[in-house]
Amino acid sequence: MVKRNSIYIQGIIHGRIVKILKKHNTIKFRITLQNLNFKKQKWLQKMKKLGFEEIEEILDRILQKCVICPHKCRVNRKEGEKGFCKAGYKPVISSAMPHHGEEPPISGSRGSGTIFFTYCNMKCVYCQNYQISQEYEGEETSIFSLADIMLRLQSIGCHNINLVSPTIWIPQIVKALLIARKRGLSVPIVYNTGGYDSPQIIKMLDGLIDIYMPDARYSSNIMAEKYSMVKDYVKYNRESLKEMYRQVEGLKLDENGVAKKGLLIRLLVMPDNISGTKETLNFIKNELSTDVYLSIMAQYYPIYKAKNYPELNRRLKVQEYLEIVNYAEKLGFSYGWTQDYIGLNSEDLFIPDFRKRKVFKYYEDKSKADMD
Repeated sequence: MVKRNSIYIQGIIHGRIVKILKKHNTIKFRITLQNLNFKKQKWLQKMKKLGFEEIEEILDRILQKCVICPHKCRVNRKEGEKGFCKAGYKPVISSAMPHHGEEPPISGSRGSGTIFFTYCNMKCVYCQNYQISQEYEGEETSIFSLADIMLRLQSIGCHNINLVSPTIWIPQIVKALLIARKRGLSVPIVYNTGGYDSPQIIKMLDGLIDIYMPDARYSSNIMAEKYSMVKDYVKYNRESLKEMYRQVEGLKLDENGVAKKGLLIRLLVMPDNISGTKETLNFIKNELSTDVYLSIMAQYYPIYKAKNYPELNRRLKVQEYLEIVNYAEKLGFSYGWTQDYIGLNSEDLFIPDFRKRKVFKYYEDKSKADMD
């Protein structure tokens, strides 16, 4: 039995807006793959002929003229040059811990082994992780130390290794994964991304990533550039989602409701329809499947630079959120999670502070409860 997460609601959008459930049930579902065109098939055949070690080498060479993400800065990160994201060559990590605030099949009962990487290829003005994504809190580490961290998280019982903001660190992550796997790493690997990924690079991760958990943050490139400083977000995001779905299909859960493989798409609903979530839902239905698991999030909070944008400087209204959930229901989506909107009107225990040893306030509250 999966322990109930304090902000997520299971099973949602089927027939009506559901009430909070105390138990989570495994759901069986059918997946229909989209046909790939000939050009994509040729690329995939080429990738399949390469071993993981060869892919590791190719990815490492890409850093000499970095095109790991859609910014395509073409800087030599191996020589210390820095592009849009400001990341160098050695991985920088802010924290690593069992995280209990993810979607129920990711956190499970023992937590998700979450590694928070520093730097990001998006500059969201409302980013809850701004301390590490844009103020660069974190410590430089080696590839071998990163592998050690993965193994340690597995050893303490975490259900998976959850890579947060991995896009710009893919070459280093692949190196560490191959080392860790040789030393016994066997839990699923979660690719937890803001969604501004290169589809060609995602193709190279086939067989290395078990669970993709991308955001589909915007359906308008204008909004994406204004609030996150990224160009052509919709194109890159949607092509990457299609490739992720091709690789792992829908989310598959074990007998305890813990995710083992598949795609889970996160939809952050934002004020004034800035996210354009209905258009994104249309894309998922038409290009992927209504069987895709969704996480429809109400947790938007006006933090960091959001106060400089009047349209962003407020919490989400109840009707704004329920309109999206109702629309997903209307389209036929049946699997996933909503958030307990009422609970999020109070102090949000899941807003991180990466300058503290205990990053999330729910850890502090748990410690207080344990002492009482």
